[in-house]
Amino acid sequence: MSARDRMRIGIVHSFYSSRVPSGENAVVETEMRSLLRAGHEVGLFAARTDELEANALYPLTSALRVSSGLGRSPLSEIQAFEPDVVHIHNLFPNWGKRWLRSLDTPFVATLHNFRTICANGLLFRDGRVCTRCPDDGSAAAVRFACYRDSKLATVPLAITTRRAPAAQPVLRLAEKIIVQSHHAKTIYERYGVSDRKLEVWPNFLDEEADPGRRDPNVAADHWLFVGRLGREKGVVELAEAWPRGPRLVVVGDGPERAAVERAARGKRIDVLGLQTRERAIDLMRTAAGLVFPSPCFESFPVVYAEAMATGLPVLAWKPNVVSAMVAEDGTGMATTWADDLSSTLSDAAERFPALQDRCRSIFEEELSERAYLRRAESLYRGLVRSASARAA
Repeated sequence: MSARDRMRIGIVHSFYSSRVPSGENAVVETEMRSLLRAGHEVGLFAARTDELEANALYPLTSALRVSSGLGRSPLSEIQAFEPDVVHIHNLFPNWGKRWLRSLDTPFVATLHNFRTICANGLLFRDGRVCTRCPDDGSAAAVRFACYRDSKLATVPLAITTRRAPAAQPVLRLAEKIIVQSHHAKTIYERYGVSDRKLEVWPNFLDEEADPGRRDPNVAADHWLFVGRLGREKGVVELAEAWPRGPRLVVVGDGPERAAVERAARGKRIDVLGLQTRERAIDLMRTAAGLVFPSPCFESFPVVYAEAMATGLPVLAWKPNVVSAMVAEDGTGMATTWADDLSSTLSDAAERFPALQDRCRSIFEEELSERAYLRRAESLYRGLVRSASARAA
């Protein structure tokens, strides 16, 4: 890459605790590696929960920071780095927001979840999709203790989400707002974010993480679930509805594991618990399809990109985002809980072998490192040109 094409990119992220695996943390690290590999200069401005929570006052200071927007600022460090563009991934709960008013570098922001309109970030409550707060006001979040099952812990988030998302500092001041699916874009448009600001960037796999296409001649011997065993993933309902004939392999752990194991009794369901990524990929290579039963919207699960990379079609339950993507991309089937699962699985088993090439093609065109760099460099350079034009 020539010096003229090289950019200086500042990345701001509040890293979640390492006690809970975070897809957001992984996405930030993957994007940084890809930009560095492409020859760009990257400055990371990080606030890490693992370090900050050692302070006894951390719960109080973080709550005040979230509710007021005042607090820790990376502004002086960003200015010393002199980036061409800044990319904000997450400020919650360790960065303030007021400093954005003084940032004179064009910036974009990625919305990894729905926290700007929902206290728990999922638009999900009591086993179903919930849009009560963006529809009627955020007081309901406190009433139902939507963040960590605590009314007190929910209060700062209810305060910061009480206004329309377009009025919040990050969304109001960003040149562009990145969401990870067309489904998320539609939701944010519904609640007042301008279509002109929104850009769709799906998550991707970098070159090192690309597992390559599965052997199409290997016979499939199971269906596969990979994910957290939590209520928001629908895996208990899946195990309860699973017919006695087909084999299901469940990879993952979480609070609903015991319930999944109870529902699996007497059926061909293997609950393996946490496995290495390599083991999960091996299971994809011999699966008939990936099942994605989440009853909440989701954002963009990396497991979908991994399935596409291996050429594995997906059976997804509406209304989650993957059910929309398989319909848009032609990479699987969407179903509902009202459909007969046994018939649906039989239908999918017949259709899916013919979709393997399409899955790998979607990965290469949309979910690969090359596709990510094409999007990122185009957006960043466009912002730099616009800023230069305004300055002139």
